[in-house]
Amino acid sequence: MGINDEQDIAANLQIGPTDRGFVRIFVATQDGLEIPMDFDPDEALEIAEEIRSAAEAARGSARRKGRPKSS
Repeated sequence: MGINDEQDIAANLQIGPTDRGFVRIFVATQDGLEIPMDFDPDEALEIAEEIRSAAEAARGSARRKGRPKSS
């Protein structure tokens, strides 16, 4: 499975601080699989920047393919 492979898996994503000073990304599937991932605040900010960068790249890719800009 790669980043461009489509999947028929539905999941719920939650992101928030923990009481121990970490940022938790929590993924839960309909099948009951739960994946908690804890990051220190600096790591979380790096992940946020990677997400922002990927979003900008995806936006540029969509424009080059003639897809309308979403509002």
